[in-house]
Amino acid sequence: MAFSEYANYDGLGLAELVRKKKVSPSELVEEAIRRIEAHNSKLNAVVLPLFERAREKAKGKLPEGPFTGVPFMMKDLHATLEGVPTSHGNKLWKNVPASVTTELVKSWEDSGVIVVGKTNTPEFGLTTYTESDALGAARNPWAPSRTTGGSSGASGAAVAARMVPLASGGDGGGSIRIPSSACGIFGLKPTRGRTPTGPIIGESWNGFDIEHVITRSVRDSAAMLDATKGPDVGAAYVIPDAGPFLPEVGKRPGKLRIAFSTKPMLGKNVHADCVKGVEETVSSLKELGHDVTEDAPIINAEEYSLQFLTVVAGQMRADIEEAAEMAGKKVSLDDFDISTFGVGLFGTILKASDYVHALRYLQSRSREIGRFFEKYDVLLTPVLNQPPVKIGSLKPSASEQTQLKLIARTGATWILEAMGIIKPLAAQTFEFVPWTPVFNVTGQPAMSVPLYWNAEGLPIGMHFVGKWGDEATLFRLAGQLEKEKPWSDKAPAGY
Repeated sequence: MAFSEYANYDGLGLAELVRKKKVSPSELVEEAIRRIEAHNSKLNAVVLPLFERAREKAKGKLPEGPFTGVPFMMKDLHATLEGVPTSHGNKLWKNVPASVTTELVKSWEDSGVIVVGKTNTPEFGLTTYTESDALGAARNPWAPSRTTGGSSGASGAAVAARMVPLASGGDGGGSIRIPSSACGIFGLKPTRGRTPTGPIIGESWNGFDIEHVITRSVRDSAAMLDATKGPDVGAAYVIPDAGPFLPEVGKRPGKLRIAFSTKPMLGKNVHADCVKGVEETVSSLKELGHDVTEDAPIINAEEYSLQFLTVVAGQMRADIEEAAEMAGKKVSLDDFDISTFGVGLFGTILKASDYVHALRYLQSRSREIGRFFEKYDVLLTPVLNQPPVKIGSLKPSASEQTQLKLIARTGATWILEAMGIIKPLAAQTFEFVPWTPVFNVTGQPAMSVPLYWNAEGLPIGMHFVGKWGDEATLFRLAGQLEKEKPWSDKAPAGY
């Protein structure tokens, strides 16, 4: 038996119904499955259904947590369930069962959620779009011809399409915030070190990357962070505890000092719709009594982009080599997406000192940005430089792909430097995401809040960045904005 009012509730709302015995976990799971089966052929959000496992879990004794009995989805990257394949969006990993259940997955399941499936991801979480060769393109429920963003794009699509009220995401350059913006839902990237990464990974992308959830409501995000925060055994570092965050959602934030900007920190262009979204949000913030000033940290976009890409290129090459080693094969372009392989080629021509210089440069800029936040509580920008774009438009062009394939097949990586390809590649990489990667480097908490839809009905998220370790202020502000400009009833047509 399904539960027809399922889409009217967030995760905490569904869990409350379970506690009051107004609905059973099995009924919720069956409704989630029904919705996945009805919509997934159009969206390609769920790449590994775990329906029978979910049904068995729903019939058994579940942990007593804030989300007991609530259907949930996991992004098919990093987070693993023992015995269940995790593809990482890659052909070689696609059917390899995981050897362990990661600590964060244990925490999610201890909160009471029931995992009903795994969601689509770009290869190794690299791109700001979800269109891997191994898994295909995820499609946006607001407009199926448009991107969901990446790399947690399919989790965003699943939540926006009301398949589940919350799903996992990871954010190494904006990958929780980007799909939250593109899909019209809420997504918060916690402070570096807030959620566990073990038992195998120490830090992902030198600490740029962190996992949490994408949700319809602010309170679901806060409650899940309460359920999962804290270090695990052997953590790379332990940060000061904070929270509980759920009570913060209903508190007044007080008069905040908020800087805002629509000028790209990376990239060069910003769509008028994104500017308008910020302008309307600034007006709302002023009406709520906040002190709002146009200001932003200043960085050298070209140099910052190049150094960020240097770090990512090293990480990608390592991922490529480890995947090939796992499969017992030599590294071959045939086993990887051209975008991933192309960035990995850059990784082969880097020296160890290049990698260290890049990290030192980025860390130094983070110190400067930290000083900026001594003047302000929050920074507001758009999440993206434009509304969700057409699927395929962010991928390398046909000529770029041909060029990269030639270099890959011949091993002539010197061409990348000789033809001056690397700096333009770095600039192009961050054109769509001119703000989000900066705060992966700093480690600050940041969130996408669904406050604006353009004339075409496409969502445009507003990006709020808090001080290091201060998720509480963001949750208070998000709760205030959710009450002032509610979005829970804004759903894509047909979902």
